[in-house]
Amino acid sequence: MTTTGTARVEAVIDLDAVRHNVGVLGAAAPGAQVMAVVKADGYGHGAVPVARAALGAGATWLGVCTIEEALELRAAGITAPLLSWLHLPDDDFASAVAADVDLSVSSREHLAAVLAGARAAGRPARLHLKIDTGLSRNGAPAAEWADLVDDAAKAVADGGCEVVAVWSHLAHADAPHHPTLDRQAVRLTAAWQAARDRGLSPLRHLANSAATLTRPDLHFDIVRPGIAVYGLDPLDRPVGESPLRPVMTLRARVALVKQVPAGEGVSYGHEFTTPEETTLALLPAGYADGVPRRLNRNGRMQVLLGGRSLPVVGRVCMDQVVVDCGPGSDVRTGDTAVLFGPGDGGGPTAQDWADELDTIHYEIATGVHGSRVTRTVVGRS
Repeated sequence: MTTTGTARVEAVIDLDAVRHNVGVLGAAAPGAQVMAVVKADGYGHGAVPVARAALGAGATWLGVCTIEEALELRAAGITAPLLSWLHLPDDDFASAVAADVDLSVSSREHLAAVLAGARAAGRPARLHLKIDTGLSRNGAPAAEWADLVDDAAKAVADGGCEVVAVWSHLAHADAPHHPTLDRQAVRLTAAWQAARDRGLSPLRHLANSAATLTRPDLHFDIVRPGIAVYGLDPLDRPVGESPLRPVMTLRARVALVKQVPAGEGVSYGHEFTTPEETTLALLPAGYADGVPRRLNRNGRMQVLLGGRSLPVVGRVCMDQVVVDCGPGSDVRTGDTAVLFGPGDGGGPTAQDWADELDTIHYEIATGVHGSRVTRTVVGRS
């Protein structure tokens, strides 16, 4: 682990914030179990430490996208119930079943492949049957549901699997009163009842972060918060109004400070020219590290440096950005600038970046990548 403050570019991951957020989510859904989603390396935060912190705060399930992600958690000694949900029919299901990983199934083809993997592993598979309730993405279409459930029920009778749950994904949960939410809940319940009618006893799960916080009628047996675990509000409430605490702070240390006269162009293309003599600070972070090149296209990117919110000037480069500290600045080489974080002291947030880029904060957090970004974990796992 790197000591905080020594890395040139650093994503600081606050596990105490993870614990706080899971506590908020658990309190919002007191009648349901909490499945903390840690796919995509914990949304760029580190799947293993986040998983441990979430479980320590009361989550009882973990969710991932791929078998490889699931096996990473198992290799780290995490034994909690774990669902993996996006697969190809030729994935290594035997290894997943052997590691006690629950698997989502959306078609008869996938079911047959998982059952073959279970036979190779010498133990029954644990299945979550997924119904497409209106997202038109993954999940079995309604017209194919009866056949899928029939196949699954036969496999249960033959000892090849256990059907743990019936589940689906919401399309409009960030708009809590959107009419599709009720429609999807009705479709999920009909699919769940069809499974029960065939002698199965599955759980139900549907709610993501937004629905966990706003729609208690959709909590069912398990809620599956993802982005909210990381303190990024699914309802886009501003800092100070959200009960969640951002987990990641991206920062960089100043590599060089120089005085530049008026009339000098800055960075590629000279899209910015100094209007007066000023102090420029160079930060060694760029689009290769997760700072999007388009972020400063309107000249509005800010960093928190020396207790002040200061503008980035000129284009974002692959490896660096330039900050205008103003004339007579006392910024020094080695000082730390916050690129985004919890918003304390008026600093920029991941939501600020997302607003500027016309995207979502999910993309900002998962975009922090590369071997040059040191991930420093603080707080209790």
